[in-house]
This record gives sequence, C-alpha cells and structure tokens, in this order.
Amino acid sequence: MARKQDAEESDGNAKLKTKQYEKELRRLQAELCHLQAWVKHKGLRVIVIFEGRDGAGKGGTIRAITERVSPRVFRLVALPAPSDREKSQMYMQRYMAHFPAAGEIVIFDRSWYNRAGVERVMGFVSDEQYERFIDLCPEFERYIVDAGIILIKYWLEVSNKEQEKRFEARITDPLRQWKLSVIDLPSREKWYEYSRARDAMLEATDTKRAPWHILRSDDKKRARLNCIAHLLGQIPYKKLKRGKIDLPKRSKKHEYDDQATLKSRRFVPEKY
Repeated sequence: MARKQDAEESDGNAKLKTKQYEKELRRLQAELCHLQAWVKHKGLRVIVIFEGRDGAGKGGTIRAITERVSPRVFRLVALPAPSDREKSQMYMQRYMAHFPAAGEIVIFDRSWYNRAGVERVMGFVSDEQYERFIDLCPEFERYIVDAGIILIKYWLEVSNKEQEKRFEARITDPLRQWKLSVIDLPSREKWYEYSRARDAMLEATDTKRAPWHILRSDDKKRARLNCIAHLLGQIPYKKLKRGKIDLPKRSKKHEYDDQATLKSRRFVPEKY
C-alpha cells in the first residue's frame, strides 16, 4: 500500500496536503523575495504573461506569486475591455504603456494575446486583424527581448471536466459569482473553438526567443507551486546580503498621553 501511495505521489496524482502546500509555498515565496531584491539591485526588466481558458486558475496563481512581494516591483496589469479611444490606437499601444522600467516585474493577467484567443473566438476581431496580429506578434516580441526585457509566457491548461466543475462553482457559490463574466458561458460552449485558437497561437508564437510554457492547472495547489518554481528558474538571481537592522527605541521627547486625546473620537465597534 505504501509503495502504491508513493507511486501516486510521484506521478502527481495524490492530493497535496494543505500543510505541505503551505510550507512549500512559503519557501518559494521567500525565494521570490530574494528575486525581487536582485531585480531591483540589477535594474532588470521582466514581463510575465498569463494566458489560458476562463477558469484555468490564472488569478489564483498570480496571487500566490504576488501576495508576499512588493506591488512596486511585481506590478500586476489586468486591463479591462478597451475604450473607444483605445480601439482607435495601434493594437499593442495600450499594453506597451505598462511595460516595466528598471527594477520591475510586470505580470499581465491576459495580454496582447487576447487577439488570438477571446477576440478571435468570439468574433470581436476581423480575419484581417487576426492574421496581421499573428504575423507581427513574433517580430514584436523579438524587439521586446532584444531591448533587454526578459519575457516569460505561461499558458494554463485546464481540462474540460475541471473547467465545467469550476464554472458550476461560480454559478452556485456566492463567494465566486463575481468571477462569472459575460464571456464565461459562451466560452464554455466554444471549447473546441478555443482549442483550435490555442493551437494556432502556439504554432505561430512559440518561438526560440519567446517560448510558451504550458502549465497544467487542474490541481490548483500543484500548479501554483510548479509555476513559481519554474519562474524562479527563468531569471538567474543571487541572494543579496542584508546589513544588520536595529529597531530604534521610541524617543520620549515631546512625551504626552497620546491615547487620552482619542477618547472622544469614534471607534469601530469591537464585535470580534
């Protein structure tokens, strides 16, 4: 029985215990803090793209990456639908406005690849616009990489069965209903159209300079750990030594009863 269990765990089929997941997540998040310090120290510029079907787990994976680091270094960009003004701009223009400066890692929760995915499948873009994007995208990304920006692209691959399960949870769970967008249900119907769009996108844009990394995401915990471990391996870094920090003592200069002055103020009721 023990051998069978070990075999299942090595294949990634056994359920990851919460305590084990949290311990490993904390270790990896500590490494992200070291990476953050290195990126600032070296003035690196990094773009990380997250793409995938609705319900693939992009949001949870991104939160696992960003919850223990500074938002001034790890900047999250999740753009809404373009305004009328933005629709009149060059397609890549509104994304370029969020590109990293020195010492920044910009995470795109969906990116310019909207054109190859949801816009293509839902008919929001013409065939001519789509073909132009597919032709120009590898060249655009070549300029990004040649400019010294580290570009990392993740596609989260969720199974049909798991996506169905997550959509049903969004419908029935009040804490998840906010996740259900007007695009979700039509995207569920168009599973195979999205699959073909994915295949065409990967075929055209999985290049040596800017490769795609496929992350299986049915198991959310394992996906988050695998993604962070992989991300850490994409950006060479070293742990910087920090000088000793001493907490200064409170000065008694200008001392007074600073709690007494609050007694007449409105306090939040302490219900808990």
